[in-house]
Amino acid sequence: MHLQPYECVDGLPFSTSLRGVRARCGLPDREAPNAAGLLELDYGHVVYRFQASGRLEEVTKPTAVLHLGTLAVPYPALEHFIRQHDADAFLRAGHLVSPALGLAYVPGQPPWVTALARQGLDSWRALPQAG
Repeated sequence: MHLQPYECVDGLPFSTSLRGVRARCGLPDREAPNAAGLLELDYGHVVYRFQASGRLEEVTKPTAVLHLGTLAVPYPALEHFIRQHDADAFLRAGHLVSPALGLAYVPGQPPWVTALARQGLDSWRALPQAG
C-alpha cells in the first residue's frame, strides 16, 4: 500500500466519489452496508467504504509493505513503527489506530491495513475502549 495519510491510497484520492471508484475498478464482488452503516464495495483484494453521503471513508487492503513517501515499513514491523512515531496511537475494537499515519489495523492478524479519511478518525475514537 502506498499511503499519503488522509490524502490518497495507491494514487486514489480520498476525494474520489463512489462513481469514481466504480469507474476505476468496475463492479465490486459485493456491495452492501456494513455494521457501522458504511457502504462497502468489496473487490476481494481491496474494500472501499463510503458514508451515506457518498464520501470515501476507508480503504482496506492486504499490505505486505506500507509505503509512506520514501519509507517502506514491512507489515511485521508496523506496530513497532507506529509506537515509535505516533504518541497519539490508540487501540479500538482490536485495532491499533494511528492518527499520525491515518490508518488502522489489527496487530498479529493477516496483513490487512485500513487507510482512513480524516473525517473517519473521529468514528474510531468514538468506539468503546476494551475493558
